[in-house]
This record gives sequence, structure tokens and C-alpha cells, in this order.
Amino acid sequence: MIHNYDVIVLGAGAAGLMCAIEAGKRGRRVIVLERSDRIGKKILISGGGRSNFTNLHTSADNFLSANPHFAKSALARYTPADFIALIDKHRIPYHEKKLGQLFCDRAASDITNMLEQECRDANVEIRCNLKIEQVRRDTVAEQKTQTSLFVVQAGNVAFSAERLVVATGGLSIAKIGATSFGYDLARQFGLKIVTPRPALVPLTFSSRDRKRWSELAGVSVEVIASVANGNRNFRENMLFTHQGLSGPAILQVSSYWDGAVPLQLDLAPDRKLARKLADECGARRPRDESTWRAALRDVLPRRFADRWIETYPLRGNSDRDFIEAERLLHAWQVRPESTEGYRKAEVTAGGVDTAELSAKTLESKAVPGLFFIGEVVDVTGQLGGFNFQWAWASGFCSGQAV
Repeated sequence: MIHNYDVIVLGAGAAGLMCAIEAGKRGRRVIVLERSDRIGKKILISGGGRSNFTNLHTSADNFLSANPHFAKSALARYTPADFIALIDKHRIPYHEKKLGQLFCDRAASDITNMLEQECRDANVEIRCNLKIEQVRRDTVAEQKTQTSLFVVQAGNVAFSAERLVVATGGLSIAKIGATSFGYDLARQFGLKIVTPRPALVPLTFSSRDRKRWSELAGVSVEVIASVANGNRNFRENMLFTHQGLSGPAILQVSSYWDGAVPLQLDLAPDRKLARKLADECGARRPRDESTWRAALRDVLPRRFADRWIETYPLRGNSDRDFIEAERLLHAWQVRPESTEGYRKAEVTAGGVDTAELSAKTLESKAVPGLFFIGEVVDVTGQLGGFNFQWAWASGFCSGQAV
């Protein structure tokens, strides 16, 4: 038996549910098919369980894509203010944590409950625990005309519709059901893929650096992180782990790291230690390693300061030696060995090539009626609620078009 709808949405995440809601409001008969046992699993685990659901300062500059202009249309049509209005409608309490990041006061389930209620109000049907085995496109003759239908086969049940929306996410966090299904489907219909890779992900040390620094696991320090010779830098905390480096600054810069060039880390932003020591010591007493160690302990956690001076001892006591020691502190170059992969990545960079899609509707240019939205598309946000805002915006725009 084939169940007929106007729109089939594959994936009950942020983008898929938003698309379904908007399409349902327009009177479309919509079904959402989800392979997991519940909707919005990524929403539920985000933001430490409180969901960093958007960012007040969202702009296209916060996104990484082969086409940096692609996201502009959707982001302009559905803004953070639009999603906040929906939050307010459901009287969900929230707060701004920092840098425009908005979180639920209570729990991320407030967001999924809201989306589920909106789906009910829009007469959207949701089916979970469905493993899709096949997607095909059939041509049906109706009253001397031919119509193309997408048919989705799941066991002994099939669903058909003229519009198919793929919102199946990326490869990150396999434990909640991430698969390559969306990319495989895009290739099936002839769409190009920008090679996926882990993003917003911890980085791992080389074996030599691991021996040097792994004992500092748990130590956190504010840094400015950038890719060497790059034009992106992030001032946030960095965290040492047993494997390498993590924390917001590292997650941010990881999305721009190509696996080859080193990272550059300013370990003492805005601090001028050599000049301060020169002013304080003057001719009264000589500067030496002990004064340099004390200065480092003022700006770095004690364990890190001590390990740093063991690894990079002063070459001498001249002005030039102190200036060079500080230069290294502001421009520490680390060459990671790799990332911790999709298991620890918050999102997947790359995906369906934006050149294949309409920026206004997210519909395939080559396959009418086929849409790709959310993380499966080659649009990746920075840390801080931007990826959810892309999900809401791309879902909204496709929902207006299906």
C-alpha cells in the first residue's frame, strides 16, 4: 500500500520539522519520516541539554561554505527575531549566555515540545522508527498529463509525494543516528557533494606534543586562535585534553583548519609582559628566568606556565631574549595531527553543493520537487547557535516552496 501526501520530509530534526510546520500551515498534506525513536535528538543534547537555539548576531559571515553568499537569502527571510517570536508564543523562558547565544532556561525539550505542538496544529504527521530502504522517482500518467512522484519505501510501507525534502543531517554524532543517507540520496539523483568533514571538533596532538602537554588535561586558558596565515580568529577559552586541544576557541578554528597548516595561538591576549618586566625591574634588579616564570604565572594557569618555561626556556637575560620569549607566547604554532572525528564533531562541514540548489527555496535545480535543507547542505555555522538558525531558516524557506 502506498500512502499519498503532498510533501514528504525525511528527518525530524530542526530543519525538517520547521519545513513541515510551514508547509502544513499552507494546507499541504505533510508527513515527516524519522529513523530514530523520537524527534529532535540533536536539539535535545545541544547546549548541555538547554539548546543554544539561535544567536542574536547571526549573519552570513558566521557560516562556512564553498559559496559564502548562498546562505544570505534564507537568513534574511527568517531571522533570529522570527524564531524568538515563536519561542515567545509558547512562553518558553530563555536567556542570553554570551556573545548573542540564546539558551532555554529549563531544558531543550521545551524546543522539541514546541515543534511537536506546531506540527499538530499544522496537521503534520510524524512517523518515527522508520528505516528507509529505497527512494525512487516514478512518472505517473494522469488525465493525459504526466506527474513525477517521489516514492519512499520503508519495509512493507510506501509513501509518495510530488515534493521530497531531505533533512537528514550530516555525519556527526553517530550515536544519535547520524548516517550518510542524505549524501547518498543526493548522489543517486546526480547532485554534486562537497567532501564532508568533521567541524566544530577537538583536535589531536602529534605523539611528541602529546607527551609534552597531555598532563595538562583539564587546564583551560583564554586564547586567540587562528589558522596560520588565515583571516579568521576566535577569542575564547582553550582546553587541554588527554588527546590534544578542545574548548570553544579550538572548536571554532577547527572548521577552518585544512589538516595541513599549523594553528596559531595567542596565549596572552592584550598582555605585554616584556615591557611590564622592564618597567618593574629597571636597574634595581636583573630579570631572569624566575621573574619570567612569575610573569607567566600571572597570565597562565600555574601548571601551564611551569610546563611552558620547561619547554621553552629563556635563552638569556637580555631585552632581546625577553622580547623573543614573549613573541613565542603570542604566536605559539601547533600542528595538530588530526581531529577527534565525527564521534566528537558537533557538525559536519561540506555536503550537498550549493551550486546545485536554489538559494531562495533550497530546491534542486536539476530535479524539480527535490529539496535539501539544514546540515546536509554545504553551509556550516560557527559555534554559538548559528547552525540551528540555519536549520530554522532553510526549513522555513523550503516550507514556503514545497
